Amino acid sequence: MTTLTRKPESPIAHLTPEDVEQIGVELDAIRQDVLDSRGADDAAYIRRVVDVQRRLELASRAVLLGSALPPLWVLGTVGLSVAKILENMEIGHNVMHGQWDWMRDPKIHSTTWEWDNASTAEGWKHSHNEVHHTYTNIVGKDNDLGYGIMRVDEDQRWHPFHLGQPLWNLLNACLFEYGIAAYDLELGRNLKIPKDKRSPEFTRRLKGTLGKIRKQATKDYLVHPLLAAPFGAALPTLAANLTANLVRNLWSHSVIMCGHFPEGVETFEKKAIPERETRGEWYLRQMLGSANISGGPVTHLMTGNLSHQIEHHLFPDLPSNRYAEVAPKVKALFEKYELNYHEAPLPQQVYSAWHKVVRLSLPNGWLDTTTPRNLPSQLRLLHAMSTGGPKVRRAAQARLEQQARRRAAA
Repeated sequence: MTTLTRKPESPIAHLTPEDVEQIGVELDAIRQDVLDSRGADDAAYIRRVVDVQRRLELASRAVLLGSALPPLWVLGTVGLSVAKILENMEIGHNVMHGQWDWMRDPKIHSTTWEWDNASTAEGWKHSHNEVHHTYTNIVGKDNDLGYGIMRVDEDQRWHPFHLGQPLWNLLNACLFEYGIAAYDLELGRNLKIPKDKRSPEFTRRLKGTLGKIRKQATKDYLVHPLLAAPFGAALPTLAANLTANLVRNLWSHSVIMCGHFPEGVETFEKKAIPERETRGEWYLRQMLGSANISGGPVTHLMTGNLSHQIEHHLFPDLPSNRYAEVAPKVKALFEKYELNYHEAPLPQQVYSAWHKVVRLSLPNGWLDTTTPRNLPSQLRLLHAMSTGGPKVRRAAQARLEQQARRRAAA
């Protein structure tokens, strides 16, 4: 992956401006067909999912009252993990996108839903709905692209700090809900501002997020363990809640990574995006900057239908249960205009995304030119780049590029 404008062969070079606008017309027509056909079946679907999720969570917490017995601990923990994933992915994420606002049901509405997550609904809707979906995969504008802690493109300058990004990514995966909460607050940037100069808006949002974290921690790590204490299951219940939150975080992180970060997903430079992007240009950026996870109904449900990330980025306000229906039409459009419809099974996408994390943690070309035979010399080169100054890094980078050319010519 490299920013689209710097690729030696652009995947959209064959498209005329008229083609791009026609893509927008055809995608608008697909979207309108779904808007015109929303109805009772869709409403019944989301209400059924909400009902199943709540019953599963209640049943799992009841089972955990007996979690001093290992089989009940396993059963309750698995059930609670699945319930938390459903609440975050298929319900919370999609409800807060406004996908179900057309029902006019105040219980399932983007303005009233508050999810089981460290992020507040208000903060998440701003950073995700307004920022990420507007500036998808624009380096420096879309903070979802690496969450501000990772190198996400070859054209970004490499620094020794980036060697740690596989570790940062793993820690972010384990603590994903808190990482997202910090990202929603733009915590790194705001904490650099002297306390007396921070905006009242940031202070208000920080207070709200800390209150949300406190409420969630109290529920999972105090109230439910205390309720299980008379049954001798306080510590097992505490462990179950910790485990369920960890599983939910790892799963959510993996799904998000698969939709945005596998090899072959494009990124874009700020200066290459028109100041007034047309509908067709925006659609095309979503098509190139997303990837899908192939699978069956269970996969789609457990990913919140973000297994259809391409369709979600194109139509973020359509009911999630309709993405499987529109996916073949979208794929046909990709084929018509000779574009790459990036889709693969979950294990393959997870591997691809992590491969990119590792590859971009290293200087450009280092991983591709390293073999068991030349590993010692490559490690010496990496050490020199990590400890030397800019001049040393430039010389070493030139050597890597020379190795890559030799390998390509062989």
